[in-house]
Amino acid sequence: MNFSLVYSAAFRWETFPHMADIGIRGFGNSPKEALEAVSFALISVITDPQKIEPQRALNICCEADSYDLILYDWLNSLIFKMATENMLFCRFDICLSLPSLQGVVWGETVDRHKHSPAVEIKGATFSELFFGQGKDGLWIAQCIVDV
Repeated sequence: MNFSLVYSAAFRWETFPHMADIGIRGFGNSPKEALEAVSFALISVITDPQKIEPQRALNICCEADSYDLILYDWLNSLIFKMATENMLFCRFDICLSLPSLQGVVWGETVDRHKHSPAVEIKGATFSELFFGQGKDGLWIAQCIVDV
């Protein structure tokens, strides 16, 4: 598994090692951008997000009283949808206004030959869970995921 910081035109995210698990982190100028970026980091643990096509959309709704808990719920909702719908996602449109998050995710059915999934993510954890502004003013959304 390659652990590195990724920059794209729209998102900045990274994965990082954590004992037997993997850390994911997204950065943004707003909470919405950080959530979308950490969503790409989550998918990158499984496969290259650029291999996924936005063929089907699903709605995901979460409610929580804090940014940390909304991040935790969002990531576990993505993981649940990937498992139950047998999908991988490549596009995330999020509307966040605590305590509510409304999201639409686009992706396609897992194709083992095309996507070459590296691991199965069991769930997001509370370990190193953080969703807030850093000293530089950038929003950071991070968590350790159990693989």
